[in-house]
Amino acid sequence: MSDERIPIQPGDSVQVYLDASRARSPGWYPGTVVRIDPYSAHRSFYWVRFDDDVRAILGFDTISVFNPKNIRKS
Repeated sequence: MSDERIPIQPGDSVQVYLDASRARSPGWYPGTVVRIDPYSAHRSFYWVRFDDDVRAILGFDTISVFNPKNIRKS
């Protein structure tokens, strides 16, 4: 069975899952991929800049996401 998901690219709108250690309310937060740093043949660091309203809530604007289960296309 082939994986037909379209890979995430810079400029893509995504949602990032943040747990209680990163956000007051755990959940999915919208942003835009600004950079991808390859780590290995199968994993990368996805740098995401949060939308304006999310930045105001979280108190930071950019995060690196390594675990693929914590990022999804919007």
